[in-house]
Amino acid sequence: MIVSATTSIAIGDGKMAAYIARPGGDGIYPAVIVLEGLYGFDAELKRVTDLFASFGYVALAINYFHRTNADLNLPFTDEGRVAGEAAAAAVKKQEACDDVAAARDWLNAQPFVDTGHVGTWGFGFGGTIAFVTATLAGINAAVVFYGQSIASLMPSGEAAPIEDTEEIRAPLLLVFGGKDKLIGPRDVETITSALRAHNKRFELQIYPNVGHSFFRMASSTTAAHESADAWDLVQAFFGKNLR
Repeated sequence: MIVSATTSIAIGDGKMAAYIARPGGDGIYPAVIVLEGLYGFDAELKRVTDLFASFGYVALAINYFHRTNADLNLPFTDEGRVAGEAAAAAVKKQEACDDVAAARDWLNAQPFVDTGHVGTWGFGFGGTIAFVTATLAGINAAVVFYGQSIASLMPSGEAAPIEDTEEIRAPLLLVFGGKDKLIGPRDVETITSALRAHNKRFELQIYPNVGHSFFRMASSTTAAHESADAWDLVQAFFGKNLR
């Protein structure tokens, strides 16, 4: 059984919406900050958050779009993606770091969290944010699922996150689809070459027969094997780095 609730986290003078799920009963658990993609606080985000809680983690999904899109929840369609890309253009790297740092501190203050055992898991643009915030102290592991703006300019026009590779502290798990039209082989090679050049700890998995967003429930019928395998990798990675 899991316990879930909506909540909010103070950020400066404002509030950031969040959704938390955790195992029921007593006990303390490692925590994972779940980072939404371009579609915002949708049912898929809550599915993943609940999934993680069911395997013995405190999972906290945060809305890092809160400064300009406090209620972002878009359909998984071409129109939704266009709207999400417009929303992402307002997200600055430092503000995303501030949001994840606030979520980290909030989690560490909870009696059911194993203090100092906090990771991140992001999808699409959220994967990019996971990569960016792997530079933060107190983030012990980061999982990046098909982050599409790592080796290129951020939607905000800021420098590519790959330029901050030297500052990365957390070990990374990078997962991509070989048929992803948003992230080509050259991008993946650029990312992994930079990580190797700076002696960063990372694991890489490429699934050759799937594209972007393959882990979403909507595409699970065509990527069932890859989704199951990726979920196993995520559990093993966090089990090694957070427990």
